[in-house]
Amino acid sequence: MSTFSFDNTSWDTAYPRPRMVRERWASLNGTWQFELSLPRSMTVPGGDPDDYGVEIHVPYPPESELSGVNYPFGDEDVRFYRTAFALPDDFAGRILLHFGAVDQVADVFLNGHRLGRHEGGYTHFSFDITEVLEEVNDLIVRVEDKLDECIFPYGKQKHKRGGMWYTPVSGIWQTVWVEAVPENYVKDIEVTTNGAEVTVKLETAEGSACSSRPELPAYLTLAETGKRYDFDHNTVTFTVDAPAFWTPDSPTLYDFTVCYGEDSVDSYFALRDLTIETANGMPRLCLNHKPYYFHGVLDQGYFADGIFTPKSPAAYEKDILLLKRMGFNMLRKHIKVEPDIFYYLCDKLGMAVFQDMVQNGKYSFFRDTLQPTLNIGMRRSDVHKNGDKNIHNAFRVSMESTVQQLKSHPCIVYWTIFNEGWGQFSSAENCRFLRSLDASRFIDTASGWFEAKETDVVSKHVYFKDLKCIRRELEAQRDPAARDGQSAANGKPVVLSEYGGYTYGVEGHLFNPKKAYGYRSFKDADTYRTALQSLFNDQLQPLIDAGLSADVYTQLSDVEDEINGLITYDRAVEKL
Repeated sequence: MSTFSFDNTSWDTAYPRPRMVRERWASLNGTWQFELSLPRSMTVPGGDPDDYGVEIHVPYPPESELSGVNYPFGDEDVRFYRTAFALPDDFAGRILLHFGAVDQVADVFLNGHRLGRHEGGYTHFSFDITEVLEEVNDLIVRVEDKLDECIFPYGKQKHKRGGMWYTPVSGIWQTVWVEAVPENYVKDIEVTTNGAEVTVKLETAEGSACSSRPELPAYLTLAETGKRYDFDHNTVTFTVDAPAFWTPDSPTLYDFTVCYGEDSVDSYFALRDLTIETANGMPRLCLNHKPYYFHGVLDQGYFADGIFTPKSPAAYEKDILLLKRMGFNMLRKHIKVEPDIFYYLCDKLGMAVFQDMVQNGKYSFFRDTLQPTLNIGMRRSDVHKNGDKNIHNAFRVSMESTVQQLKSHPCIVYWTIFNEGWGQFSSAENCRFLRSLDASRFIDTASGWFEAKETDVVSKHVYFKDLKCIRRELEAQRDPAARDGQSAANGKPVVLSEYGGYTYGVEGHLFNPKKAYGYRSFKDADTYRTALQSLFNDQLQPLIDAGLSADVYTQLSDVEDEINGLITYDRAVEKL
């Protein structure tokens, strides 16, 4: 079982990358200077720190209350962040500067040197800052967020928020930190498992003085047994004795340490297999070669005080434990990528994750909502949909970065590429691309609405009908003749990937008392709970008995106008 622990009461003390732990690190979170009015054309910002107009609390997005700024920004606004830092006394070797996530485009400068640019608001990036360090270091981050262009993935953000669209964020929204590494160090650790067999691959970085040296020795030590396994060309494969397999009910993790030259990194893995197999004549999602029913909720990852960023990582743990107490074993992380700590907690506490890619491109109510509601064009080819090549490229880059960042977390069992037609293009090609990145998980190419020819599941959304309409899909998978015409989806597990959306507004805990959004409204707690009980017991349970593989109830918490959560937006009241 994993022994890694951290103080999760503050982003300043929570180790930001639990999957690769080193001793020497320091958080740069805290109070930074912040300014909007510096010239947009400025490429190497400088000037006196007093020129910066306000203070901001990193890592909270500037649109949030917790940031101390709490201001809505437009696409033409350029944000400048500035802080000064000195390295801890025990830092030696090479120094890396890490950003958890900055939305959307970040140019980073240190001591007057431009370190580089990162595009995309949901994934990590780093710089080796060894050669430009000074005793006290002047760090500046210039941020642009052209949300309305819809090129970079943006999820549920919209300037004209309301309904299913939420307050946009920009700038730094995850931890900024530095760490000390040796001249030759481990950049990444990738773990794959097959039964009790484990393969670990290292991505390494070598200093220029050592580029011509032979491969440095590397070995792995299991914490539980003390067994040592030597790497060969940065890869090692071994078999775990008396294996304990990971499930949400029994989330066993194995700790290990990798030594590469002078570098030492602590990590962990879990043993779990994901397959599609037939049980009682139905194709089923299987965990460790047994049919496993994934009962989950939609989790948008929004918080009333910090929007994208909760006050502390403890909020993630509280949400996960609440869902487990309510009887859920899975959450669908909806169109957002969280900090690594979130996925570590799901690994450790036992919460399966259906992970969405973050959508980009323009949403069309007519194309993406009205037509599918009227059952129009559901099987039409999507090869030429959303034809902007810049949008296509940005989506692919984001998908690849997301998978590489998250693929070694055992909690993630399922990828969703597109949601309800939004941004959907060339779904078959995208499915093949994703499978080339990770063939070990279930792939839902098109969740809801428009069918995809290449996908692992039949993925349905039901909001305005009785759930018994799903029985037809189940019958079609058992007997293709039961369906009108032929479908490429025949013989696939059926997933109810969104349903419910029952709304009940708790007085005193509403973001916007004048407006409410959801799919079926209830005015008091008793009728709301009775309706949910009927939904789960009378409508959902018969589908489970008939062979349904998973369900995703909408949703975990209220989010702004959308009050269909099982808990309120401020997390103060449990409705269920």
